[in-house]
Amino acid sequence: MNMVELRVSGLPLEYVLGFTRFCDLRIEVEQGVFIPRRRTEFLVHQAKILTHPNDIVLDLCCGSGAVGAAIATDLKKILLHSVDIDPVAVRCASRNITKISGHVYQGDLYDALPHSLRGQVNIIVANAPYVPTDSVNLLPREARLYEPQVALNGGKDGLNLHRKIAEEALHWLVPGGHLLIETSEMQGARTFQIFVKAGLITKIVRDEELDATVVIGTNLSKSH
Repeated sequence: MNMVELRVSGLPLEYVLGFTRFCDLRIEVEQGVFIPRRRTEFLVHQAKILTHPNDIVLDLCCGSGAVGAAIATDLKKILLHSVDIDPVAVRCASRNITKISGHVYQGDLYDALPHSLRGQVNIIVANAPYVPTDSVNLLPREARLYEPQVALNGGKDGLNLHRKIAEEALHWLVPGGHLLIETSEMQGARTFQIFVKAGLITKIVRDEELDATVVIGTNLSKSH
């Protein structure tokens, strides 16, 4: 099939073209990887405010690698580590971030990382799936039919991955380090409570124009 036929068949335009635009970057995507959303540019913006040269940045549930790539491209001298459980995402992220000297790992969140990073990470960002299982069927047709379930389905209340990420964050963050997770406006208060329970000093930031909500937690402990 040619590109027009693929598009008419319902295949998302980004898959047909093989790339999307995100934070003014060309991000390569392929069928089976989550397509970065414009609202997630707000997560990148919030992370950049908190990131300094030579920081270690960890992008969990990285998908195509777009979030980490956008942070690293603007800030240059950061050390970027990206993780995804899906081999298609890891393959795609490798193409997008190895060109900026990032590292990509396949595995389940922190389990995929070198032990040497424990207690050394300055910024953890995650656009983890947060759609409740029962709501996946309500997503737009293109997402529902073509994007990977593992990148959409966040479990019964949509927050399974948020819990797992927050619960382990203090073991990986330096004192003063930050965890930033994209969530929905409806789930923001619950993600906030998950962060607080994990021992993080927490706030919610919101961009109405992008319909974007990010929960930010800070590690104020002096030692691990």
